[in-house]
Amino acid sequence: MKKAIIWVLILYLFQGMIHNLGHPVTPYLVADLGFDKWFGVFFAAMSFGLMLGGPIWGVLGDHGNKRIYMALGLVVYSIGQFMFGYSTNVYLMILWRFISGFGVAASVTLLLSHLICLAPKEDRAKYIAWSVAAFTLGSSIGYKIGGFISTNQFFVDLLGTNDLRRVFLFQAALNIVLAIVMYNKIKQVKDPVAGSKKPSIIQGFKDIRKLNKNSFIFLVSLTFISIGMINLSKFIDVYFEELGYNPNELGSFVLVTGIVSIFASVLIVPMVLKLKRDLPIMIFIQLLSSVIVFFVFRGSNLLLLLYTVFMIYVMLKAIYTPMEQDYISKFTKDGKYGTIMGVRQSFLAIGMVIGPLIGGVLYNVRPLLVFDFSALMFLLGMVLMISVKNRLKKEMQ
Repeated sequence: MKKAIIWVLILYLFQGMIHNLGHPVTPYLVADLGFDKWFGVFFAAMSFGLMLGGPIWGVLGDHGNKRIYMALGLVVYSIGQFMFGYSTNVYLMILWRFISGFGVAASVTLLLSHLICLAPKEDRAKYIAWSVAAFTLGSSIGYKIGGFISTNQFFVDLLGTNDLRRVFLFQAALNIVLAIVMYNKIKQVKDPVAGSKKPSIIQGFKDIRKLNKNSFIFLVSLTFISIGMINLSKFIDVYFEELGYNPNELGSFVLVTGIVSIFASVLIVPMVLKLKRDLPIMIFIQLLSSVIVFFVFRGSNLLLLLYTVFMIYVMLKAIYTPMEQDYISKFTKDGKYGTIMGVRQSFLAIGMVIGPLIGGVLYNVRPLLVFDFSALMFLLGMVLMISVKNRLKKEMQ
């Protein structure tokens, strides 16, 4: 069992690395094509694919062999990314981003549900935290590699990566390799829940109606928090480009956030989990995150604040993510982890759709408004979690 979990963590590391190779060059590719104002739409299209794909892949995974669907989804993602990089029509680029999002939803949803099935309940949160750390570190390394090979003269001469489309070509190829490895290393944990019954691909969406009110409110809070997180993540990329920094410098910054996340996930999360105060801690995290974001982007030395005060937000995010995943898994029936994680991914992706669309409008008015909006979203998520906490307290009386 431990060997299987180690393989899952390795797959998280490489998934994060490969899937983020194109991110540091995307703002520059989009700018070169003259589609700067479409940046938020491109990301929203991918997120919309994630939103629709999560519940569908989740149900399929619960009723069949997860590794088949994970590998298939990664192949779809590879095709979408390659075609996005080599398209020059803005509407086709939006379509391919949607296809990328729909494909990658398979591994995003099912790898997490597979880990939950493997992990003993008493250690589940710890292993989820490790998976978040592995993915975050991989993402940071991927950002750094993507930025480095597109600006370093040796790699530009060797690989022709001054043509930014080449980065997407390499990403697609490496992702096919990842699909093959994932197919070979993921084993079925137990028999599918529905036997020979053919699942409905819309069952995951139907299951949303079966959620109890507290779970539903919590998932809605996740949507608001997702809006805040994704706008911070994506518009910092754009802001770096606007301030005159190159992809390699952006990659260096993201690499540092990955190292900080690893520190928080491995050393701080286990201590926090021992307190067994999930909701109060998650509420406090959102309050503090809101204050930090509001403060940092008003500072006179932004780069210094990003490398210091903003890293507290990075640690808080690293603590919050495994806590919310573990919190959701505690109210899930055995054999339905893929479905509920697909539903979770859908609520998360709603925020990833809405966030960049609103963020793109706000950024064009004034960049600071995007970051203020993120702070507000954290506060709204906090209010909804307070509501869940109060409702649970009344139910226990």
